[in-house]
Amino acid sequence: MKSIKKEEIVSLRHLTCEMGHLSRPDGSATVYQGDTCVMVSVYGPGEVRMNKEQLDRATVDVVYKPKSGLPACVDKAFEKVVCNTCETVLLASLYPRSSINITVQEVQDSGSFLAACINSCCLALLDASVSMKCTMAAVSCCIDTDNEIILDPTKSQEEVAKSTFTFVFDSKDRNIISILAEGKYTQDQFQSCLVVCKEASESVFNFYRDSIKRKLSKTV
Repeated sequence: MKSIKKEEIVSLRHLTCEMGHLSRPDGSATVYQGDTCVMVSVYGPGEVRMNKEQLDRATVDVVYKPKSGLPACVDKAFEKVVCNTCETVLLASLYPRSSINITVQEVQDSGSFLAACINSCCLALLDASVSMKCTMAAVSCCIDTDNEIILDPTKSQEEVAKSTFTFVFDSKDRNIISILAEGKYTQDQFQSCLVVCKEASESVFNFYRDSIKRKLSKTV
């Protein structure tokens, strides 16, 4: 079997964002990661329905809206992954008997879509001033048919890859918050992808800092 060639790994695609551009939500962010684009809006903390009310913490709801048509079963699973990831970093106990609603709108899926969604959620939550334990950065990669790692793959690269991975790291110690892995891979390949994505997450956190500085400078 051909070994993974780390020297051939490319960097993340260009990241840009718009924060607070929607007037009705409490926070919003649109992230462009290469040709992939995701728009996220955050409402709350606010009122919660009685059947969803929790006495000791906020209820976090994530709604995913595809580019066209109605959400399918796979989209509901996608919502759950995003929701669980957001719940991990939110200080939900500060907002008991309330609701934090996150709406994820697909604009263009050109690869590494889950990573773009999670990064958009993080920026939208920051824009809404919702308290969090830390920020989170998601990075995707895949292993192609030559057993080479491709960082931040495009849609066409994902479709022919042997396996795909999305890792989410926290900003404190770069610990793993969540992982989504699909396909066939060895333990060594998994560890190699983890190391590569962990290193790449630093550029995502730098992107957050630059985006917040840019927003605050405009506000002031």
